Amino acid sequence: MNTIYKVSPLLTKYELRSYPVTIRVNKFDEDSAKTFCQKMSEAQSTGQNVVPVIIDSYGGEVYSLLTMIDAIKSSRVPVATIVQGKAMSCGAVLLSFGAEGMRFAGPNATIMIHEVAGGSFGRADDIKVDAKQIEKLNDKILSMISTNIGRISGYIKEVIHEKNHADWFLDAEEARIINLVNFARVPELSLTVDVKYKFE
Repeated sequence: MNTIYKVSPLLTKYELRSYPVTIRVNKFDEDSAKTFCQKMSEAQSTGQNVVPVIIDSYGGEVYSLLTMIDAIKSSRVPVATIVQGKAMSCGAVLLSFGAEGMRFAGPNATIMIHEVAGGSFGRADDIKVDAKQIEKLNDKILSMISTNIGRISGYIKEVIHEKNHADWFLDAEEARIINLVNFARVPELSLTVDVKYKFE
């Protein structure tokens, strides 16, 4: 995503107290979730009217994803999600949390949705508990996507079931058709520094 600076010809130089925050997500782990939350917090006081979140990720840890989702939900500034490259697994879920009308994917982007995966070892009782937790997380995550794109809560889960639980790959246009993205293009962020005269 390009950031375009438009500066009035009446200004010879300028210095902004803060620049708009743009967040790039490549990983879903504890460190990336911490950085994400810090940047989301910074964006609340810059004066910007949207927080662009650029996603280019194969996915990662679901609990780190949930931390990022909570940060988006608590934001006072609308969040735009933009896929450049790929948004797979956790990346596809995060994509769905862009505000309605503010979800984008580049024309060559790849998006992949699948069920929550996990591995466990140890005692049989522990494995059973872990399996129940994975199933609970899976239902929660897939329901979130369905709700975010304006479908009934079981929509995504049903589509994946029909695909025999295989990974569901979509290009930008296919994602637009199901309302996972609103536009199959990459937006621009424009920052205007101007001078205005007022005579009273």
